[in-house]
Amino acid sequence: MITHESSLENFTEQFDYVLENYSAHGLDVKNYNNIVLGGLGGSGIGAVIIKNWLFDKCPIPIETVADYHLPNFISAKTLVILNSYSGNTEETISLFHEAKEKGCHIVVIAGGGTMQALAEANNLKHYGLKGGFQPRMTIGLGLSYLALILGELMGDDQRAELESIRAYFEAEMPRMQESAQRIFDFFKNTPTKKFVIVADRQFAPVAVRFTQQLQENAKLEGFVSVLPEANHNMIESYTQKLDTNYVMLYSTLNPRVEARFDFLISHLELENNKVFPLHVPEFTLQSMFDIIYRLDWVSVHLANELGADLMNVPIIMNLKGFLSDLELVDGE
Repeated sequence: MITHESSLENFTEQFDYVLENYSAHGLDVKNYNNIVLGGLGGSGIGAVIIKNWLFDKCPIPIETVADYHLPNFISAKTLVILNSYSGNTEETISLFHEAKEKGCHIVVIAGGGTMQALAEANNLKHYGLKGGFQPRMTIGLGLSYLALILGELMGDDQRAELESIRAYFEAEMPRMQESAQRIFDFFKNTPTKKFVIVADRQFAPVAVRFTQQLQENAKLEGFVSVLPEANHNMIESYTQKLDTNYVMLYSTLNPRVEARFDFLISHLELENNKVFPLHVPEFTLQSMFDIIYRLDWVSVHLANELGADLMNVPIIMNLKGFLSDLELVDGE
C-alpha cells in the first residue's frame, strides 16, 4: 500500500512516470477558440493551478470545470482535457459525454475505469496514470501532464522544465521536509481546528490545494481568502483574537499586494492571532510544486498529531454510496 508518507518520500517517481510516458499530441493552439479543463478533487486541482500559471501566457481563454456540465460556449473549436485518476468520477464522465455531443476535441488523462474505456472506444488521445495512490496524492502526475500537454499546444515544450524540477526535488527534499516540519511545529498543539490561508492571485490555487489536504487528510476546516479582494471586505471582521490559524502565502510580483500582506500580518499579530508568513520570492512552476510539497507534509503531520485517518475518507464514501442508491431508485 502506498501511504501518504511514502507518496511524498518518493515524489520524484511521479515526475519520472510522466516524463517516461508522455507522447506528443500534435495539436496547435491556433486551431481552438478556448480550452476547458475538467476534473474533481485531487484530479481537478492541477487544472486550477495550471490555468492560473498560464494567466498571462495562453493566447486563448482557459476555463476549469468541477461539475457535471460544461459551459454553453463550447463548440467544435473547444479543446476539452479531462482528468480522472480512478477513471470513474461521475461528474467527469458527464463532461465527456457533453463534450462528445458538441463535437469538442477531447484529450483524456485517466488511470483506467470508464474514462479510459471511453477514450479507447473513441480513439482519443489518452494519457495513463500510475496506480496505487490516493487520488489526492497524485498532483505530480496530473499537473505535470497538463504542463506538457498545454506547453506543447502553445509551442513551448516544458519537458526540460519538468526535468529541472525533478532534479531540484532530488537535491532539496530533505530541506523541504525540514521546512514543513517547522511550519507544523508553529501550529502544533493549537486548540483551534480552523485554518484560513490568505493568498495572492498567483498562489491562490496552491492555497486551495492546501485546504483540500487539510480537509481530507487531517479532517480540519480550511478556507481561502485572496488579496487584494479580501481587503475590501474580510479585513473588517478582524477586530479581535479569532479562533483561527492563519497562513499568509504570497509572491513578490506586486509590491502593492505585498504591502497589503504586511499590513494584514501586523494587524492580526497585534491581536495575538497565530500567523505564519510564507513569502515566496519566485512565482514559477518549480516554486508552486515546492510549496505544494511542503504543505502536503504539513497536512500529514497535523493528521498524525490528531490521530486522523490519513488513508480513508469515510464521509465521502458514504456520499458516493448515497448517490449510487439514488441512481438505483431513479432507474426503477
